[in-house]
Amino acid sequence: MTFAPDLNERLARARADLRMGLPVVLEGAQPMLAFAAETISEQRLAGVQAMTPDAVIAITDHRARVLKAAAYDGDLARIELPPDARLPWVLGVADPADDLKTPMKGPLIAQRGGDAAAHRAALHLVKSARLLPAALLCPSPSIGFATQNDLTRLPLAQVIPALAAPNVLAPVVSARLPLSVSEAGRLHVFRPEDGGEEHYAVEIGRPDRDKPVLARLHSACFTGDVLGSLKCDCGPQLHGALAQMGQEGAGVLLYLNQEGRGIGLANKMRAYSLQDQGFDTVEANHRLGFEDDERDFRLGADILARMGFSKVRLLTNNPAKIAMMENCGISVTERVPLKVGQTPQNAGYLATKMAKSGHLL
Repeated sequence: MTFAPDLNERLARARADLRMGLPVVLEGAQPMLAFAAETISEQRLAGVQAMTPDAVIAITDHRARVLKAAAYDGDLARIELPPDARLPWVLGVADPADDLKTPMKGPLIAQRGGDAAAHRAALHLVKSARLLPAALLCPSPSIGFATQNDLTRLPLAQVIPALAAPNVLAPVVSARLPLSVSEAGRLHVFRPEDGGEEHYAVEIGRPDRDKPVLARLHSACFTGDVLGSLKCDCGPQLHGALAQMGQEGAGVLLYLNQEGRGIGLANKMRAYSLQDQGFDTVEANHRLGFEDDERDFRLGADILARMGFSKVRLLTNNPAKIAMMENCGISVTERVPLKVGQTPQNAGYLATKMAKSGHLL
C-alpha cells in the first residue's frame, strides 16, 4: 500500500498534538475527534461533554481485563463517558498507578456493536506517541470544525497501515569512533522518514560482508546502559556484546531507540512503579494496556541489509529476534548466547523473561 507523501508529516504532527493535549480528527464515514486520555485537560474534557453525550474512552483489551470491563471489540473496549465524569476519573481509567488504592472504577459501561475502527486507530496513534494506550473519542461537531480550529486531520483508513508499515531508514552519516574495546570502531546514524528517533549501528573492525557477522540488536535502555540499573541486564549485555566483538576483531551492534520494549521511558517508569507494587514485568505492561513487547525488530534487519550484511551470528537470548531476522531476509547462522548481568535485584525479571517471553537464559 502506498500513502500520500504528506501522511508521515501529518502523523508526526498528530503525535505532537496528542502529547500537548490537543485532539486530532480521524476522517471516516463519521469524522471523530480523538484525544489522548493521559494529556486531555479538565477544560477540554468539559468542552467535549458540553458538545456531545456520545464520548467514549477506548482502552486495550489488556487494560479492560484489569478494570473488569467487557472488551466486546476483541482487542479493545469502548467505555462510555459518564455525564458527571471529571478528569481524575478519566485518568483513573487510563493510568493504573492507583488501581490498588481505588480498584473500583465503575460501573464501566462498554459499548457493543457499531464501528470501532476510529477507536482502534486512536489507540495505535497514542501508542506511537509513547503515551498511555487510552483515548477519548467523540463525533466531530461539523465538517469544517477541523479547519476552523487548525486541527490535524488523518484519513482513518490509512492510520493503522501507515503506523504498521516498515519504517524507511535513510543513512545520515558515519564516522570513525575509537572505542575502549576496539580502536577500529565506526558509528553509523540512520534516520526514519516518519520523524521518529534515530537509530545507530556500531561497526567494529572491517567485517566481511560475504560471511556471517557477529551482530547484536540492542534496544536503548537509559536506566541500564547509562545509569547502571540493577533491575535489568541491559547494560552488561551492551558492554558484553561490544567486548566480544572487540575480542573477535569484527562485529556490528545495532542500537535501536526502542526504550522499555518499545513503550518509551515514561511508560517504562510506570511499569517499574507497578513492579514495586508486586507485579512482574509482563503483568505491569498489561496493566498499562501494552503488549508484552512493542518493539519492531524489522528496523535492525533493515539497517543490516543497508550495510551490506545478509548473514549474522546473532548475540541474543531472545528467539523472537531470530524469527524476525529470518522473516526479514537476514539469515541467522548461529545464536550466540549472552548470559551476563544477573543480580539479586533482577532475578525475578530474568525469571519472567524465561517463563513468559521465552528467553533462553
